[in-house]
Amino acid sequence: MVAIQPPKIYTVSDLTTEIRATLEDSFAGIWVEGELSNFHQHSSGHMYFSLKDEASQIRAVMFRTANRQLKFQPKDGLALLVYGELSVYERRGEYQIVAEYMEPKGLGALQLAFEQLKEKLQAEGLFDDARKQPIPLLPRRIGVITSPTGAAVRDILHVLRRRFAGVDVLIYPVAVQGDQAAPEIVEALGELNRRGGLDVVIVARGGGSIEDLQAFNEEMVARAIAASRIPVISAIGHEVDYTIADFVADLRAPTPSAAAELVIAKQDELMQRLDDLGLRMAGVIRSRLHSLRIRMSGLDRHLRLLNPIERIRMQRRCLSERWKDLTALANRRLTALHSGLQTTAGKLDALSPLAILHRGYSICLRLPGHEIMKDSSAVRAGDLVEVRLHRGRLRCNVREVQVGEG
Repeated sequence: MVAIQPPKIYTVSDLTTEIRATLEDSFAGIWVEGELSNFHQHSSGHMYFSLKDEASQIRAVMFRTANRQLKFQPKDGLALLVYGELSVYERRGEYQIVAEYMEPKGLGALQLAFEQLKEKLQAEGLFDDARKQPIPLLPRRIGVITSPTGAAVRDILHVLRRRFAGVDVLIYPVAVQGDQAAPEIVEALGELNRRGGLDVVIVARGGGSIEDLQAFNEEMVARAIAASRIPVISAIGHEVDYTIADFVADLRAPTPSAAAELVIAKQDELMQRLDDLGLRMAGVIRSRLHSLRIRMSGLDRHLRLLNPIERIRMQRRCLSERWKDLTALANRRLTALHSGLQTTAGKLDALSPLAILHRGYSICLRLPGHEIMKDSSAVRAGDLVEVRLHRGRLRCNVREVQVGEG
């Protein structure tokens, strides 16, 4: 005969504790793939969310101590790979994943963080050209924030000495890789801005992977560059490498050497440019002086016209010329009148009785009335007449009168 054992009856707590022990022993250190949903970050810093697929979902938590190392910002809809362990929250009898690490599926965490930060800062206007400062044409003092032992600083100094030896360079040594790189770069930018006296700052580093360049993709570095009162040139990595610092900087150089070439013009090119500007300036000055002389000449004439004394002189000259013209006109007129008068006088002289007398004719006047005698029958013998000759007169007695022709 077999004794029948009574069934084991668990309390809720006992059952939950046993399930918790079984689950946590069986699912420690697991990877779970799923879509992130219901994401919420508590004010304490802990992250709460769910992972789901087409058929199921599971709750998850990532405590503050773990999520501090995240390089991207989780948000609903992201496909994630989560590493952690299964745990049971006994008070509600719920199981969940306690995540220790997670990364985007298909896209690296750093790349996702890059895209997210780029989108965020662009929306804030930190990439806008309008807020960027111009790079001075010929800076006198240049700051360089970079590793003192890297190739970048050697390339920059070599180019600066070759292109313009007279410029002052202040090198601020920082780590350009690792956890301390970003804070040191931020501190360097702040210190150089506080110190002042620099015309431009180059933030430089040689090439590397996205992990190597991560310091220049940090938000704190981007905001420090944007806040700099000194124009900043980014010279990070190779030509194909773009970092967040490149988008925020006032000027992006593809390499450290290119940054040195961009920051300062070549000395002989500057001299040639100065010569060209000098020639252009001289031409402009000559043209301007010529225009001013013409204007001054016009103003001088205008002033002279307004001067009462000069106006009197001009009127006097004008009056003199008019007088000369009038005199000449009067002379010509008098000459013409005199000529006409002479002609008329000649004609009158030809018709004058005196002229007839001059030619030998005489005029006989009957006395005493001095009537001109035209007919011999007007007198009789014994009458007294006067004969007027060309020169002198004759008083004659008529001795005989002959009447008739001739």
